[in-house]
Formats: sequence, structure tokens, C-alpha cells
Amino acid sequence: MSAQACRPGCGACCIAPSISSPIPGMPDGKPAGVRCAQLDEKNRCKIFGQPERPAVCGSLPPSLEMCGDSAAQAMSRLTWLEQATSVTP
Repeated sequence: MSAQACRPGCGACCIAPSISSPIPGMPDGKPAGVRCAQLDEKNRCKIFGQPERPAVCGSLPPSLEMCGDSAAQAMSRLTWLEQATSVTP
């Protein structure tokens, strides 16, 4: 995977994937496709770098393969990854 800088104003990684660990304001985590309560109006994480931020968020570095060339591509790719890796009972 090729590393890249996070795209300002994107927020796809805070919307598309599910997060099973607690997030401030979302004690049960969040389902896929739901905007994180910690995403501000400019699509920036309000708890970035803080201990309350779920570990999974810090372990998801931006990459060209994941984020593509635009916020729309990032949302599409992350939604696909979420669906491809989700476990259905």
C-alpha cells in the first residue's frame, strides 16, 4: 500500500466503516455508513490524538488504494471494504 496524507474535508473513514469500540457520544460504537459523532462540520476528527479515540481509527492510515483520488472514491472504496469484510450471522 502506498502511504499518503489524509485528504482535508473527506471524512470517509469516519463514516463508511463500522466501529465496534466505544466512541465519546457513541458508547456502542457506530454502524457502517453512519457519521461518527466526533466528526466536526469540516469532516475532521474532534478527538484525533486523544486517548478516547478508538484504536482502530489510529490503525487505519490513508493510502491511495483505500482513499483513491477523491472523497467520493474513498467513500466508495471504504464502503466496499466494509461490506467485503463484514461477518454476517
